[in-house]
Amino acid sequence: MKVVAIFSGGMDSSTMLYQLLSQGHEVRAIGFDYGQRHAVELDAAKAISEHAGVAYETVDLRSLAPVIAGQSSQVNLDVEVPDGHYTEESMKATVVPNRNMIMLSVAVAHAISIEFDAIAYGAHAGDHTIYPDCRAEFVEAMKTVISLCDWKQVALLTPFVALSKSDIAKIGGELEVPFAMTWSCYKGGTTHCGTCGTCVERREAFELAQIKDPTRYL
Repeated sequence: MKVVAIFSGGMDSSTMLYQLLSQGHEVRAIGFDYGQRHAVELDAAKAISEHAGVAYETVDLRSLAPVIAGQSSQVNLDVEVPDGHYTEESMKATVVPNRNMIMLSVAVAHAISIEFDAIAYGAHAGDHTIYPDCRAEFVEAMKTVISLCDWKQVALLTPFVALSKSDIAKIGGELEVPFAMTWSCYKGGTTHCGTCGTCVERREAFELAQIKDPTRYL
């Protein structure tokens, strides 16, 4: 199968990328620059794609930033990125309105234009309580929409939607994903902060999976 992978350069999408390759799929990766505070993730995405031998390109959506920023800490730089665990109510400040639908729409258009069979993104079960566009219900609805948007049928793959972050870490460890190259921190910078929701979740995933965490934190 030929698959367009939505690729952020994080643990989840990197593991998904390596899993797709291990399954024998032909993969192209795309990342999205939507004016996010943590745009450093795009550098990670490019480097990991090169490491894996996968074609990669960044889609420039920065013009959307003014109309989607709202109170999202990831696009509105006046809003502070909250620290703590993802289960805390404050973590909803990291939501970027409708982000995944926008990315999926572009990915589908790209797949249709290059005659690929499927698109994939790495939503997982731990995202559900915070990010509405990672829920299984959203995925099923998007599959229906994608099946109707063009005469060419494009499949939507979400291999981790029922898995935890630690499950993904285990899979990535087995696939020898270069986790040291991946980026999670929502605060940007050049070193993981270690205290924001994504950093806390990252640390916890490695610990629960009993895999050495290669990340350097502040």
